[in-house]
Amino acid sequence: MAGLRFKRILLKLSGEMLAGNQGYGIQPAVVDGIASQIQTARDLGAQVAVVIGGGNIFRGLSDEAAGMERASADYMGMLATVLNALALQNRLEQRGVHTRVQSAIEMMELVEPYIRRKAIRHLEKGRVVIFAAGTGNPYFSTDTAAALRAMEVHAEVILKGTKVDGIYDKDPVKHPEALKYEELSYFQVLEKELKVMDATAITLCMDNKLPVIVFSARDPENIRRLLEGEPVGTIVH
Repeated sequence: MAGLRFKRILLKLSGEMLAGNQGYGIQPAVVDGIASQIQTARDLGAQVAVVIGGGNIFRGLSDEAAGMERASADYMGMLATVLNALALQNRLEQRGVHTRVQSAIEMMELVEPYIRRKAIRHLEKGRVVIFAAGTGNPYFSTDTAAALRAMEVHAEVILKGTKVDGIYDKDPVKHPEALKYEELSYFQVLEKELKVMDATAITLCMDNKLPVIVFSARDPENIRRLLEGEPVGTIVH
């Protein structure tokens, strides 16, 4: 553990990551791949917390939710994150990784309520903690929930797993000539309006000097490389 770049990490995953190529729902092979990466990080000695979005099931700001009251749509999105959290928990425990899901919205029959000190204790005992239901409040994204939980449990970094290998000046899928950044300041992300995390999340990280590394979660070796100190993705600090 002494040789790791980070001892305690918060992994932020979009719900879309769990959908794989099908674009919606939960693709078991993809979830298992993510569970494998988390298991590797845990086996290396890192303490791992996870926040997952719910966009593969329901996105409160999507066109499909247009006309729905924003608060109601956001609560539906929070429930979608609980489904994703349970799917990831199941895959991790099939691999023998002890896991706890903590939800910002109480549902005692399924998961633990979010209790900060209890979450820290789970991490100290080597359990993977998956935070579900965002912040428990509408109008806040799961990016903001990730920044908040990372600071509450004293994570050293947010690792944001995406479909691309870092932050670009424009969408690299649509623009092959897009320029990749190796590192950025928080202010540059806000100034350039780069769609890394929403402004609230970036501002929280900036105010608390919490670095964010954006990387491709599709490469099964990237989390290990990051923990071992290799340059991967784009760092915002």
